[in-house]
Amino acid sequence: MPSPNTIRVHVPLTTRKRGGRPRILPPKDMDAASPSAQDPRLLRAIGRAWRWRNMLETGEVATLTDLAADEGLSDRYLSRLTRLAWLAPEVLERLVIRREPCAITIYQLCLIASLPWEEQVERVFE
Repeated sequence: MPSPNTIRVHVPLTTRKRGGRPRILPPKDMDAASPSAQDPRLLRAIGRAWRWRNMLETGEVATLTDLAADEGLSDRYLSRLTRLAWLAPEVLERLVIRREPCAITIYQLCLIASLPWEEQVERVFE
C-alpha cells in the first residue's frame, strides 16, 4: 500500500510487435500523427537522455564522466544530450506521443532544455 504522500501515475500505453521489435503505442483516445512524421534520431536522443538520467538518479553511475566512459562517448556530448531529459512535459508529449515535427536541430533542442518550461513550448513549435 503506497504511503499517503505518494502520487501514483498511470499511463495507459500498449505494446505491439512490428518487425520483430516491440513498439509502444499511445492511448486510443490520443491522436497520434503518422510515425514517419518524427525524426527517429530525435526520439532516440530523448530516450537515451532519459535512460542516462535514470542511471544517474539510481546511483548506477556516479558521475557524467563515468557514464560517458561506460557509453564510449565524450563527456561533453553526453552532458549536452542529457539535458533533453529535462524538457517540458508538453514538449515531450508533442514530440514523442503526437509525433509533431519540430523545425530545430537536436543541438538547438538541448540548448532550449535549459529554459523555463513555458518558454520551451514557444521555441520548439514556433
